[in-house]
Amino acid sequence: MSTKRPKSTTTTSKGKDKKADESSAGSVAGSGHPNDILPLTLTSATQELFGCRCDEDVTGDNPYKILRKEDIVQDMRMRAAVSDFSPMKQLVLDYPEDELLLVYDRDFIYGSSFYLVLTADAKERHLKPVVALGVEVALEREPSEVFATQKTSEPQPWISLGSEQEIEEESVTDSRPRLKYRISRVRREFGAPIFFSDRNAMETKDGFIECTPYQDKNFSLKQMERHTGVQTIPNLKSSSTQTQWTYPRSMCTQYEPREFSEEKKENCLQSEKLKNFVNSVASRFEMAIQQNEIMDVFFDDWKALSEEDSGYGRKADPHLKEYQSFTDLHFSKEKTISNINWHPTINGVIAVAVTERLSFEDRINGSTKLLLNPSLILFWSFSDPINPQLLLECPDDVFSFEFCPSDPNIIVGGCMNGQVLTPSLSLSLSFSLNETPVVRYCAVSGIENGHKAPITDIQWLPGTFEVSRMGVPMENKNGICVQIVTCAPDCCVMFWDIRAPRVLQTMADQRKQKVEEKPLENPHGVPNTFKHLDLTWKPLIRVSLPKIDTSGEYSPLKISLRDNTCDNHTGSNAGEYLPSSSTLQLVLSTTFCPQDGELVYTDWKLEKDNDSGRLFSAKPSHRFIIHDGQVNTVRRSPFFKDIILTVGGWTFAIWKEGVTNGPIIQSSCSQKKCTVGYWSQSRPAVLFIGKEDGNIDVWDLLEKTHEPSQTQNITATQITCIKPWIVSSKQHLLAVSDHLGTLHILEIPWTLRSPSSNEKLSMSKYFEKEVDRLVYFEKRREMRAKEKKDYEAEELRKKTVRYSI
Repeated sequence: MSTKRPKSTTTTSKGKDKKADESSAGSVAGSGHPNDILPLTLTSATQELFGCRCDEDVTGDNPYKILRKEDIVQDMRMRAAVSDFSPMKQLVLDYPEDELLLVYDRDFIYGSSFYLVLTADAKERHLKPVVALGVEVALEREPSEVFATQKTSEPQPWISLGSEQEIEEESVTDSRPRLKYRISRVRREFGAPIFFSDRNAMETKDGFIECTPYQDKNFSLKQMERHTGVQTIPNLKSSSTQTQWTYPRSMCTQYEPREFSEEKKENCLQSEKLKNFVNSVASRFEMAIQQNEIMDVFFDDWKALSEEDSGYGRKADPHLKEYQSFTDLHFSKEKTISNINWHPTINGVIAVAVTERLSFEDRINGSTKLLLNPSLILFWSFSDPINPQLLLECPDDVFSFEFCPSDPNIIVGGCMNGQVLTPSLSLSLSFSLNETPVVRYCAVSGIENGHKAPITDIQWLPGTFEVSRMGVPMENKNGICVQIVTCAPDCCVMFWDIRAPRVLQTMADQRKQKVEEKPLENPHGVPNTFKHLDLTWKPLIRVSLPKIDTSGEYSPLKISLRDNTCDNHTGSNAGEYLPSSSTLQLVLSTTFCPQDGELVYTDWKLEKDNDSGRLFSAKPSHRFIIHDGQVNTVRRSPFFKDIILTVGGWTFAIWKEGVTNGPIIQSSCSQKKCTVGYWSQSRPAVLFIGKEDGNIDVWDLLEKTHEPSQTQNITATQITCIKPWIVSSKQHLLAVSDHLGTLHILEIPWTLRSPSSNEKLSMSKYFEKEVDRLVYFEKRREMRAKEKKDYEAEELRKKTVRYSI
């Protein structure tokens, strides 16, 4: 339906300005608005974020809102294309001042609900208007006192464009006479008594119909609080709008204001009864206003009391709830999920690496078929649980990958063939295409320069420091993560640098290179960000792991890096600390038999042989054999940097760095193998252990230490990965993947995400007590060994005396 919008004019609070109107009309561009403003439409989420909600934060009388340029740039950086300010990114960046003016266009004068002022002069003109033809000048007052008021638009004659014909075609007309029904009843039955009797509903067919209650989502709205003001006025107004007619209701409201005459008003204001009433309630009214300023009268004390009173396990629903699940019949079919990672900046996006469920012999026999099916990393989004939003193509199955902490568009991954790859997402994270986009990796290391076995773990070094080719830490002045560390069962740990290698060239070589330089071929449309590393990438350092007591080397599976650079929960400054050589420790889970695993504590710094001058790796300082199977998890606590969780075989253990007597906590053997473990991100006492039967054991060390607090089944096959994520203070999610290629997103209940008072302090004291227990046990064992030795010596002495006699 096409109509013409009525013309509207604006006037200042002092009067009309004809010349100003003419100059303003002359500056209007062909788009229908002046050159120094830009109309835009803001979603409700953006209005809530910037505090400019229509008719609440900004109104027709107070339409101005000052926005910080830094907040707009941060919003465009965090939400990317989803941000409402992304189309005007360059205009915002070019704005000379730190604050921009946003104006609420209630009457849609420029076609949108808001418009953004693009110049400082226009901003000054909006906030401090000046009357051009008169002598009067706006005084320095609050902006709300000088805001321009808008005239009521005058209705213009309607011009037909043929829309009435469309309305007639869409109108519903009766094609036949309407049916009429008449329902009657015998007269003698009116007012007759009704008698009820009992009978067994099971004796007759259809004796009863069960009407179970259910919650209708269409009528689940609950209005908690509403502020409404009603005032009758003599001026009546009639308006209409086109809205969605969801719930038809028969209702009608008519009112007419009734007013006192001038004589009655004067008599009422001068009456003694009104004066006495005002004098009697003035003190109480003043006290009520003061109480409303001091305390929140709408605060629910009973609800808050119940929240505090609820202890461990006493919440209504302490179990994990299924929030969403992801699987793909094409890309995840007959595959397993080897690793998962939440996107660090985009909420609701998670990446999974899928690998073939094949043994080593089957993989060799089916190598030709595997070449036709590329290995992928799938990106899933909560907005579409059926189709993946992005596919990262890799040269081989990826067992481990990590987002760069400094730049989430950079990912590093370790392949089964020992290669290290770096995909780039700078051109792919739009999530708006109809077909799933496929992105190829940017660079991959040469097979001869990488590991000789599948890469089982990969991690980024913190941005506070970097290591040299000798393994010595140096200050990273840029504060950007540029180095990674990888491990594989080929008996070595490698350090890599993603920056271009420094090559010294002469001036002649540089001129020759410029002459022979040709544009890089890019048939796949991959960004050339890391083109300098493709097939030429070499490790910066190779650290071998010689065994302590015998010859040979350890084969690492998982790695935990100790950097001591920061503690997120203690508030220490990471930039003021550079680790020394005594803190360059690595905790690795290794394997030397197919069924056995051990924990190794070593240093990555290389030492130089005094005789030959060659660099070699020192032997590990400690080695522990605790688990009865391969160790699949080595994870540091997010609350205590010296507390480490290891999972392997049928048990898990908790270690404290500096304690060489063994683990401070070790679980008993479970009936099923433990496949993965992870710490809670909000509660220091909670950890999650995945099993091979598809169950998850939730351990709350403040509640129980001999058994899990609860066990919940998630899937019918073994769990491969667990990764928690904090969406907000009221929503924590847990991503769980299984061997069949399905990703389950679980919602963590209140009891497992809300820590108790001083929970971190309680866990710290508990760990100290366990350390004291280990020290006491070691002393008792040494004392018993000494007593046994003295007893045997005494017995030997008695036998010697007896034989001599």
